[in-house]
Amino acid sequence: MRLVLAEDSVLLREGLLRLFAELGHEVVAAVGDAPALVAAVAETNPDIAVTDVRMPPTFSDDGLRAALEIRAVQPAVGLLVLSQWVEAGAARQLLRDGNGGVGYLLKDRVQDIATVADALQTIARRGTVVDPMVLAQLTSGDAGVQRLTGREREVLALIAQGRSNAAIAQQLVVGQGAVEKHIASIFTKLDLPESPDDHRRVLAVLRYLGG
Repeated sequence: MRLVLAEDSVLLREGLLRLFAELGHEVVAAVGDAPALVAAVAETNPDIAVTDVRMPPTFSDDGLRAALEIRAVQPAVGLLVLSQWVEAGAARQLLRDGNGGVGYLLKDRVQDIATVADALQTIARRGTVVDPMVLAQLTSGDAGVQRLTGREREVLALIAQGRSNAAIAQQLVVGQGAVEKHIASIFTKLDLPESPDDHRRVLAVLRYLGG
């Protein structure tokens, strides 16, 4: 895949460049601030843009705001936020359009190469990947979500992390058929009927996130 990377820490940026190269991806631009990220994506039209949250020029949520701008102008570009911070409001805004192709991981997860590799592949398939610690800060009191059983919440949390039914079954040590039954129950409790126009897994995650 072709990636654009935005990271203001030179050392971490170099580390990510090596990681992405090791995973077989091409970084077509690596920049250190949010405006440069928007410009680089417009110029190169990558498959995925990878950004931090707190970046120059203001070191607040510039990276997330840049991601929102990219999503508005170039919705086909996938977005992966890598940060040590959870900016709940902007994160919900980024995730709520329902089109998928987005992810939010905490930087500690970068040490797990397989997690990053899986996240990029999921985003490329227009899936959604959300770190469990991010989920913990974004979940809300949705009545439908409150009706879910503990196991259904586990399944939905793993869906939010971009896991397939087979991967969920393996992690929970249950059969894939059991996972499919849990997912069907989740869709029913969240009032998400089957539709050719909607991606129910993405919509379920958005409900879980309070989006």
